[in-house]
Amino acid sequence: MRKILVLFAHPKFEHSAANQALIHAITGLENVEIRDLYELYPEFNISIQKEQEVLFEAEVVIWQHPFYWYSCPPLLKQWIDLVLEFGWAYGPGGVYLKNKYILNAITSGGTKETYGLEGRNRFTIKELLQPFEQTAKLCLMNYLPAFHLAGTHRISQENLAVSAAKYREFLIQLRDSDVLTEESLAEYYL
Repeated sequence: MRKILVLFAHPKFEHSAANQALIHAITGLENVEIRDLYELYPEFNISIQKEQEVLFEAEVVIWQHPFYWYSCPPLLKQWIDLVLEFGWAYGPGGVYLKNKYILNAITSGGTKETYGLEGRNRFTIKELLQPFEQTAKLCLMNYLPAFHLAGTHRISQENLAVSAAKYREFLIQLRDSDVLTEESLAEYYL
């Protein structure tokens, strides 16, 4: 059973029914630790040593966040900038994250159709998340495709409940499966 670390970053969590549903669905799962970065670091004073310690213990890392301006909220970006240090996460001696799995779990107000060549956003989610994928590669991590809950501005309560249950199943699969590949996880991508 793998240990999963969910690094959750949402500056307006209390206003996000989608993220509340996703977090609620995974709260209490065995071997899943949720770290609410905005709760832990409201002044953005990140404890690099503490974050590296919990990161070192995890086998799967999830950056869970709303998809803001084609990226993540500022505290998660600062976390990446500070915690993934040269000589620890990458570069000479930077092997402490090697072979761990990592992915984004994102929510977007826009629908899936808005992300693509013909959509308003002109690029796919996979293309827009390439900086995260490259960060993982630099840190010698295995990047998995994102879990993307789209269309959250107009999602029905029923569809939100189904998506939250799917997210829970996805984390259980990440935790318990012998093999983690895009193909083995395909049924969990919305």
